Amino acid sequence: MGAHVAAVHASADHSFSKESRHLIRLLAGLGVEGDAHCGATMKHRGRLPQQASWPNLRQVHLIHGELHDDLAARGFTVAAGEMGENITTREIDLLALPTGALLHVGDAAIIEITGLRNPCVQLDGLQPGLMAATLVRDGQDRLVRLAGVMGIVAAGGVVRPADRIEIEIPPPPHEPLATV
Repeated sequence: MGAHVAAVHASADHSFSKESRHLIRLLAGLGVEGDAHCGATMKHRGRLPQQASWPNLRQVHLIHGELHDDLAARGFTVAAGEMGENITTREIDLLALPTGALLHVGDAAIIEITGLRNPCVQLDGLQPGLMAATLVRDGQDRLVRLAGVMGIVAAGGVVRPADRIEIEIPPPPHEPLATV
């Protein structure tokens, strides 16, 4: 099938998990319509009020569904949306994308990848040890964050499960993803 949307989620309040939906609407420069993190400026509760006027680089949270598979193989049971993502993807290595990569989703939506999601202790509220399971060390003892990527909405549109995702990589030099 190629890179595609597996599920979509939103929550009007700042609950950790997000409810599955049959579609979400992305609003250019704002995020997911009706989601607590929608807005041009920072909405993440852990960063307010110090960063309230900062640009919202966390408008859309994407997680690769393969992470759920990996976690299941390690004894965790995590459903799509439970880790707070707006879009669960399949067949795309989100963590390997460079900063500024564009994801063309469905008929019109475009998400610009801004960085990595930094896993937080709230993951342990879902299941003990889940935060540690999303933080691993690579062969050079560098910390690797597995909890998905964040992005901004470059072009609005409706996103549904099974929508194709086309990837547009920016011209070199590529900047690796850092936490936002």
